[in-house]
Amino acid sequence: MLMTPLRPHSTLFVVSALLLAGVAFSQDKPDRPPWAQKRKSTASGDPTSKPGSTSTSTTSPSSAPDGEPGKTVQPTPGAPKDESQDAASQRGRIRVNVNLVNVLVSVLDEKNRPAPDLPREAFQLFEEGVEQKIDRFEPETSQPLDLAIMIDSSMSAHKEITFEQEAAAHFIRQVLRAGDRLAVFSFDENVTQVASFSDNVAELQSAVRRIPPGAGTSIYDAVLLGSRALGRRGDDRRRVIILVTDAGETTSRADFDAARKEAVLSNALLYTIVIRPVKNESGRNTAGEHALETMTDTTGGAMFYPDTPQELGAIFDRIDRELRTQYLLAYYPTPRGPANTYRSIVVTVTPANYQVRHRRSYLTGPQ
Repeated sequence: MLMTPLRPHSTLFVVSALLLAGVAFSQDKPDRPPWAQKRKSTASGDPTSKPGSTSTSTTSPSSAPDGEPGKTVQPTPGAPKDESQDAASQRGRIRVNVNLVNVLVSVLDEKNRPAPDLPREAFQLFEEGVEQKIDRFEPETSQPLDLAIMIDSSMSAHKEITFEQEAAAHFIRQVLRAGDRLAVFSFDENVTQVASFSDNVAELQSAVRRIPPGAGTSIYDAVLLGSRALGRRGDDRRRVIILVTDAGETTSRADFDAARKEAVLSNALLYTIVIRPVKNESGRNTAGEHALETMTDTTGGAMFYPDTPQELGAIFDRIDRELRTQYLLAYYPTPRGPANTYRSIVVTVTPANYQVRHRRSYLTGPQ
């Protein structure tokens, strides 16, 4: 069969049309910064995306959970990813703002109450000592939440577990808003997901209340695996771990550095509630508490040491109020740090009598 060659003027027409289309795509609202550009839907390339979705992630809030409820998950630091699964997850994902660094900031007054309604001009942001231009500012950010509640079910912590369960159940009902998702984990010598990420309050409360007693305490494994589960969620969502434990680390397979690195990579806020069976420091091992203080401070979360289990309800209420009054700051690092290095972040607020919490560092990606 003979092929009819394209005439020169036909070829010129096709090339011109393609060039014009490319220009039109690349200049979509050129007067707006990259983070404000309208994202393209990935529904055609991702079977889990909903039509018209603007999410940049292949995981929608209502997608299948990261692991099956009741399934024990083990940490595998450094384990290779499933290449076919990774390739499938990358298809249909549009990567934007790869250099944009998001920083959630909690601002408290002298009475530890959230300080709302501060203007952009009140904030100064520094990376490695160099002041950065704040390209995005959201007071009381509306970004939805992904929360992982992790309950220590070890024998040493099980004495007060009824109070923990009821306080967590109350928190679940109180904290979940439209678009939020929450999962429940228990940890002893293993880490077990007892409820998938969802907004079904009744199922989540039931899962918290049926956590069985265990033996050892794997705190580092819990932080590492909770961070990984959150890291697989949507990119445009806040990630929070609520850890309730006696801080008596005994059986983790992962170590402190691996757990902290995973928390930093996932950009998860860690809120730690330490239920101390023994109040006197000389009568308990405080190494786990100090490790958790370091990890919690690194992520920008908070530590709580209730004197009685009955205080748990008030602590959960405080966490809820803080999550609803956070500021979201974002910037493009100038200069950009070398690949795979930790970069320090400092946020200050004027006037200086406010208490400011935020993540202290992030890990740069490949160049």
